[in-house]
Amino acid sequence: MTTYRASTADTEILELDGVELAIERRGPTGAPALLLLAGGAQSMDWWTPEFCDLLGAGQLQVIRYDHRDTGQSSASPPGRPDYTGDDLADDPLRILDALGIDEAHLVGMSMGGGIAQNIAVRNRERVRSLTLVETSPAGGDHGELPPPSRAVAATWEEPEPEIDWTDENRVIDYRVDVERPFAGPLGLDEPRVRALATLEVRRSRDMASSMMNHFVAGSGTAVDPAEIRVPTLVLHSADDPMFPLPHGEALARVIPGARLVRLAGVGHEIPPPAVWDVVLPQLHRHVLGA
Repeated sequence: MTTYRASTADTEILELDGVELAIERRGPTGAPALLLLAGGAQSMDWWTPEFCDLLGAGQLQVIRYDHRDTGQSSASPPGRPDYTGDDLADDPLRILDALGIDEAHLVGMSMGGGIAQNIAVRNRERVRSLTLVETSPAGGDHGELPPPSRAVAATWEEPEPEIDWTDENRVIDYRVDVERPFAGPLGLDEPRVRALATLEVRRSRDMASSMMNHFVAGSGTAVDPAEIRVPTLVLHSADDPMFPLPHGEALARVIPGARLVRLAGVGHEIPPPAVWDVVLPQLHRHVLGA
């Protein structure tokens, strides 16, 4: 049995090509690496330490990081991101290069799932396995897929509220409210989401940029997931209001050998504790088996 040296979980700031990216590594040093990619406007905080430690299970080095404009990573002025989707897709590779990691397991949620697809197609030699959570095909023609729910679509049509970004309590309230339309059928887990939002707001450089810039940045290069040739697991909720279940079914259908696991009772979110009893064994089977 392979043994690994234990590591700490301190946040590191990597300066890469003029950009600062905040990362955290948990688990044994030298173990196979698993990189977590959060969704749009999400910092690493939504991948909680408890989830990371259970996911690593003493056998994986789990790495989470802040996208640009989230957490402690570099921030652009609100509404004026100085990067494109291709830059966001290159950042995980920059992180792996800086850490001396040739290949990693990738777990991406929503926008992070699109980034993971991009890497798996354009840099497949860097990917040991792929897990796509609540996401959609990043390109290609895979038929007409259902739109977001009315509640989610309304968030794009309504004018943005006036926010005093210096008022911490108001910003936390706003961050919680943003998550409401994306919740599952049981509604928002308010105490949990508020705790995560509070942590994110208090450690972020610029929440105005965080909540805005990913959605106005130039789009990245589209890739066809049908070209993915790495072991792939698709985790998708039957009640995702952003990307309804057919989006996950399309991914599982077009990626050769992909396996779909349907989740119940959750929305468009990083898997919450209520489904860890399903998600973690599936991830361990997929990642450790790969």
